[in-house]
Amino acid sequence: MKLDRNTYGTVLLVYLVSAVLIAVVLCFVPQWWLKILLTLALLWVAGWQTYFHMVPDRKPVGDNHVVSAVSDGKVTHIKTVRESRYFQGEVLMISVYMDFWDLHANFWPVTGDVVFADYYPGKHMFAFKPKASEENEHSCTVIRTAEGREVMFKQLAGGVARRIVCYSKPGLAVRAGEQCGIIKFGSRIDYFLPVDAKVRVREGDLVKAVTSIIAEI
Repeated sequence: MKLDRNTYGTVLLVYLVSAVLIAVVLCFVPQWWLKILLTLALLWVAGWQTYFHMVPDRKPVGDNHVVSAVSDGKVTHIKTVRESRYFQGEVLMISVYMDFWDLHANFWPVTGDVVFADYYPGKHMFAFKPKASEENEHSCTVIRTAEGREVMFKQLAGGVARRIVCYSKPGLAVRAGEQCGIIKFGSRIDYFLPVDAKVRVREGDLVKAVTSIIAEI
């Protein structure tokens, strides 16, 4: 694994703050056992944040027919909805929620060309809420496969997340399993698929980015 290139500053800031707080603890906390406890806790936070922003090296399963997971997380919703931003009709929506313990690097779900990319500043309600899909800050991408099938995925910020990184731009050729960005802290991915897609997950399933199959189209 390697550290995401968009998070060097964030991780460095975590290290600096942790180092300052450890120095304060060592200088001003009188109890030796409390010094050890607080120092270990701060070192754990620094280590966790390093892991949190890592990009895993995994063997991809997606292609132009197989939709692979954009992120790690838990499947929370599978339902038919009306999508009005791009498709202007009924599609199958699958939502995957990422918590603080999931790696937050994101990856292209299918192989094809980006035909639509949009960003919406929005709110920051908790990502597991149903309204979050439309009202929260999000980045929206549509990929068209060689067969003309289209898949949309939406990166949603959560109650804590304040930055979405997405490499989408119209005309960009992408390959399933390669990194497409990252979302910092608790967040969510929504997939919008053709209604005849064969879903390969169920609500409650835990999925892994790149290596889990979401659906076949």
